[in-house]
Amino acid sequence: MGEDRARNRRVGLALTIALAVLSMTGVSTALLLYDPRATGADALRTGGLAAGSIVALYALWLNDRRRRVEERRQELDQRRQELDRERYELERQRQDLEDRRTDHDRDRADDERFARAVELLGHETDQVRVGAMHALAGLARTRSQYTQTVLDVLCSYLRRPFDHPKWMDPEELAEFADLPPIPPEMERERHARQTAQRLIIELLPTRDEPDPPTYDLDLTRAWLERFNLSDRVVGRIAAYRCRFRHTTNFSRAVFRGHLALRDSVFLGRIRATEAVFEHGLQLRGIRALETCDFDRARFEHEVDWKRMDCAAKWYVRGAEFGAGLDLRHARLHGGIALGPDEPAGAVLLDDFRAGTGSDLPAWATPETHVPQQESSRA
Repeated sequence: MGEDRARNRRVGLALTIALAVLSMTGVSTALLLYDPRATGADALRTGGLAAGSIVALYALWLNDRRRRVEERRQELDQRRQELDRERYELERQRQDLEDRRTDHDRDRADDERFARAVELLGHETDQVRVGAMHALAGLARTRSQYTQTVLDVLCSYLRRPFDHPKWMDPEELAEFADLPPIPPEMERERHARQTAQRLIIELLPTRDEPDPPTYDLDLTRAWLERFNLSDRVVGRIAAYRCRFRHTTNFSRAVFRGHLALRDSVFLGRIRATEAVFEHGLQLRGIRALETCDFDRARFEHEVDWKRMDCAAKWYVRGAEFGAGLDLRHARLHGGIALGPDEPAGAVLLDDFRAGTGSDLPAWATPETHVPQQESSRA
């Protein structure tokens, strides 16, 4: 096609030159023959004008043809761009469909993996149960939408009935001359529960993470050992009637939901220095056998310490109370060291009793003191 166009242009140029020569010759000759007054120069000039007109017409024709060719080329380019856009859109839609199919297949595989792991949690062999817990934790780490569900499953495992002699308090142990024998299967179950507890803590974000997510825990009636939430961020915790063995550590933790430990028993220390309680803290009716440390903690909502029974000393020095404090019917036999800053809300001290070693500001002076050896409870 390109060769045909070049040949046509050469033919057109040759014809134009021939017509220009013929017109110049014909006009000049006619002028000399029919106009006696015309000189040779006049005839030649007139013939040249005629030839130039033909050449100019050819040039105009060429320009018009070139313009039409350029417009056609632009139309073709525009159409090609539209086709490219359509092809890109089709490719994008195909890729979206492929991604959705891949996500669907992955979700189905994850659901099957989750269901299988949950089923294995009821296996009679402790190694299988521990493996199922790790499978659930691995799923939560790779797919964040499973994290809360996995936490719920692990918490439900800890809520299963568990009666271990090591969680007996001194009053219960006093009934036995020696610690009752512990069956091997019970020790294996204790280790499996320790794994579940450790995985729960590892799945919670730390306070150093930017904009950490918030997850809730339901540990009602769970028996926990060395429960350590230090430097973690957690939402609501429901831990009613739990038993905590060894030190329970909440130091520098951030609780973005309500922390309810009502009627729980703490066989070891409570450490909550510099902890932040953004919602209510409920310790109503707890029994603590060792020291409890809430120094420099921040309580942004109501603090319910009603009917507590604590054998050792409580430390709440430098703490900030953004709302009320309820100490009604509390018995702190080891005493309490309470900071000087008065809570922003109401302070309820009806029938509050603290040991003689207490360090109390004027706004928190109890009506009476009880000796440290007193064992009465609210």
